[in-house]
Amino acid sequence: MYQFVSVLIVLVSVLLILIVLVQESKGGGLAANFSSSNQVMGVRKTTDFLGKMTWGLAGALLVLAFVAVMVLPKGNAVNGSQIDEQLNNLATPTQQAPVFPNSPAGQSGSDGANSQPQQ
Repeated sequence: MYQFVSVLIVLVSVLLILIVLVQESKGGGLAANFSSSNQVMGVRKTTDFLGKMTWGLAGALLVLAFVAVMVLPKGNAVNGSQIDEQLNNLATPTQQAPVFPNSPAGQSGSDGANSQPQQ
């Protein structure tokens, strides 16, 4: 079932690409070829048809994406993910924080102004 939905998604995507490529941003595109003939499907109706097909295919693609998620094969269901298992199996760090050597005698502050008591 998932393969069938995937094929439908690819077909709708290709059709949507073709419909969008036929359109032109300034109202030309496929409608420009029929500008001389004003028969059943004139300039205005062709533009309306392409617009409706674009929205229809975009909606169909959205619905098919949700259907694909619903029919996605589950495989072996595990209670937790592998990352959670690895995090639980990690040992606590045994390394201690680094110990820095004591500062030289007489320099307890950053500027050394109050390093020795006054007499």
